[in-house]
Amino acid sequence: MAVFVAKSNYLKNLGLNALHNKNLYRTICVGNGLYSPRKSVKDKTGKNIVFVDGVRTPFLLSGTDYSKMMPHDLAKNSLSALLKKTGVPKEVIDYIIYGTVIQEVKTSNIAREAALCAGFSEFTPAHTVTMACISSNQGITTGVGLIAAGAYDVIVAGGVEFMSDVPIRLNRKFRSLLLKANKAKSPLDKLRLLSTFRPGFLAPELPAVAEFSSGETMGHSADRLAAAFKITRQEQDDYALRSHKCAQEAYEKGYFTDLVPLKIPGSTTVVKKDNGIRVSSPDKLAKLKPAFVKPHGTITAANASFLTDGASACLITTEEKAKQLGLKPKLYLRDFIYVSQDPKDQLLLGPTYATPKVLERAGLSLQDIDVWEVHEAFAGQILANLKAMDSDWFAQNYMGRKSKVGAPDMSKFNTWGGSLSIGHPFAATGVRLTAHAAHRLVREDGQFGLITACAAGGQGVGMIVERHPDATAS
Repeated sequence: MAVFVAKSNYLKNLGLNALHNKNLYRTICVGNGLYSPRKSVKDKTGKNIVFVDGVRTPFLLSGTDYSKMMPHDLAKNSLSALLKKTGVPKEVIDYIIYGTVIQEVKTSNIAREAALCAGFSEFTPAHTVTMACISSNQGITTGVGLIAAGAYDVIVAGGVEFMSDVPIRLNRKFRSLLLKANKAKSPLDKLRLLSTFRPGFLAPELPAVAEFSSGETMGHSADRLAAAFKITRQEQDDYALRSHKCAQEAYEKGYFTDLVPLKIPGSTTVVKKDNGIRVSSPDKLAKLKPAFVKPHGTITAANASFLTDGASACLITTEEKAKQLGLKPKLYLRDFIYVSQDPKDQLLLGPTYATPKVLERAGLSLQDIDVWEVHEAFAGQILANLKAMDSDWFAQNYMGRKSKVGAPDMSKFNTWGGSLSIGHPFAATGVRLTAHAAHRLVREDGQFGLITACAAGGQGVGMIVERHPDATAS
């Protein structure tokens, strides 16, 4: 909270209480010279780049209502919904950046295809980025860089993932045979090639959430990480239950204002809410069997994020341009950093490495953070990061630090739920985290938010955002 330099008796005489009507309280205190504001973070771009607002489609378990759509359909809907919510005309948008992880080969530059389908001009450039689970974070920060460089003023950044229909490739030997046959000059040459065909060539190559460098699935890595930090199955189930309860409560209170309905093409179905939020009981969670390391693993279907379809989008620009357009931004995008570490044994520890670095860059401490929005890949991953951050031994032996980062205040941590409950369309989550940080800062009367996430490849992101003075609940 703020630092007050007046005696409490004077404030009592004004009939004010810090717990009631905080904004009025601060306004009167500022006018009377009684209020000293909290820390500020220096703008490094000279442009005060702002996050205006963000939207997302409902996040759905793969194979449900979105299953007959295509990923660019979801991205198109998020683009259109963002323009409707902000009131910004398409012509104002200078550039579009979308993240995606599992690419649909027909729409490899999905940012461009989605933009064209949403009715944007053919003269609006767009490109696609991929950085696993932090792809839309990369979209946002790439946009920050383009604006800071003076290339553009108004950018849309977003992400989309569609796990209901992932590309399944032919066996490599069969692919090679078909390519050679396509180049064969005579029917006899083609017959010779086809004679080399074997039934095993028909075995498909299925995509997997696995590390190319180690061959290990992320679930196995999470199980090993939880074991390394001695995190019990019950601790993981308890955290997962907390995530679902927080998400359910936030939805019921109408806090998910980034959520926009989506009408399924060719149907009367209108999807209005995420369908993965399910508040269960500890007894039911305890009965689930391990999903990866059997029979003694602790990662289950309930304490891991699920395969999800969904898209998100946000509008970023300069504070000056927002004012010209009559927009009320939610956040200043103050600072960010990307980190990487050992992809085998520390695959999911990105938040532990990113948090101290981004705090130091911004000149903030752990205590300055009012809102934490942290990607929940697995309950075990969250709890391992919390333990690593609060360990002097880990800091000294792995991070080259003299002392630990410290543990976040859990009353400020993912209080609206997270990826375990809301869902995790890989490339769309970064914008969701940012939008929730923005809306929570308004509702919880905070100043600074820290957004962080792990990603495949042993990478991670940390972002510092600051509530804009014009921000209101939406």
